[in-house]
Amino acid sequence: MNRYFATCPRGLEALLADELAACGAVEIFPAPGGIRFSGDWTVCYRANLESRIATRILWHVVKGPYAKEDDIYRLALRQLWPNHFAVTRTLRVSTTAIKCPLKSLDFVTLRVKDAVCDRFREDTGERPNVDTRNPDVGIHVFLTENECTLYLDTSGQPLWQRGLRRASVEAPLKENLAAGILKLSGWQPGTPLVDPMCGSGTFLLEAAQMALDRAPGLDRTFAFERLKSFAALDWAAIRSAAEARVRPPAALPMWGWDSDERAVRATRRNLQDAGFGGLVAVGCGDACEIAAPAEAGILIANPPYGERIGEQGELAAFYPQLGAALKRHWAGWNCFFFTADQRLPKGVGLKPGRKTPLYNGALECRLYEFRMVSGSNRRT
Repeated sequence: MNRYFATCPRGLEALLADELAACGAVEIFPAPGGIRFSGDWTVCYRANLESRIATRILWHVVKGPYAKEDDIYRLALRQLWPNHFAVTRTLRVSTTAIKCPLKSLDFVTLRVKDAVCDRFREDTGERPNVDTRNPDVGIHVFLTENECTLYLDTSGQPLWQRGLRRASVEAPLKENLAAGILKLSGWQPGTPLVDPMCGSGTFLLEAAQMALDRAPGLDRTFAFERLKSFAALDWAAIRSAAEARVRPPAALPMWGWDSDERAVRATRRNLQDAGFGGLVAVGCGDACEIAAPAEAGILIANPPYGERIGEQGELAAFYPQLGAALKRHWAGWNCFFFTADQRLPKGVGLKPGRKTPLYNGALECRLYEFRMVSGSNRRT
């Protein structure tokens, strides 16, 4: 039984715990920004393939106390790294910390890299090369006030990189955050879904994958395939089972609009490249003018945050128009807006039924829910 830590956007830990349990994980313990869990290698393979929420799946190698950098070096030096990966594999070490008293995390990273290479040199007479851009193997160092944990990355590129979104517009939402927002909205395949500010189509791409029961990792490779523990037959069986359950393409009750023609082109291209061309209706349109395409459903949008000078005034004018449009066109729909701008509810003149704190990277945001029942949402 191995121990792992799965990272995710803050605020989505409970959703990730449910996903990991469905993959067969046990001893599931939430932590800020992730989940600790246990399982065999097949659980690790499934989690990487199936999780829509996780950012990385890290395999726990060792934990030990430290007071100075030399303690961390010795902890890393004692590990049998040549048992885990070949000396021909390239390597990158990264370090994160909470309340760490040491002066330089970069120096910690250097010392762990030295320890790994020294271990290889002692055991094999050779040392692995370092590749900071696209390594075969990633070692993650996590420091608390007095403990150091070493992990091997089983994912490689972040799991939100599905390999589907090749065309993008400014500041696209990461796929795992978009998937989490879809799940928090309560959207289910078959329910009408609209994104009136679709950007490069991230919400639509994630929803289409869910609707067709397509595992998010089917179009990519993983770092666990480069570890010595890799069981190719087990992985082939897991991947084949995921491929076999994908539903055949069919028109989906999903619609995307954007006022920027470049965004519309990017969304159409991404859907086409992902194999979803023609399944989702996408067009150019103003979010305040669009009429609901069905009597009820879920509307999800990631409006601009107004972080640049000059945009604050534009948003102040936009919000009342958006609120009026919601009341006029979207009765019977549940409307969700993900934003870092906490003025949005007051600006649109609606009281949110729910506001869920989430983080877009380090940026604190909210997911606001407005249930559009005629006449009942106006502020008194």
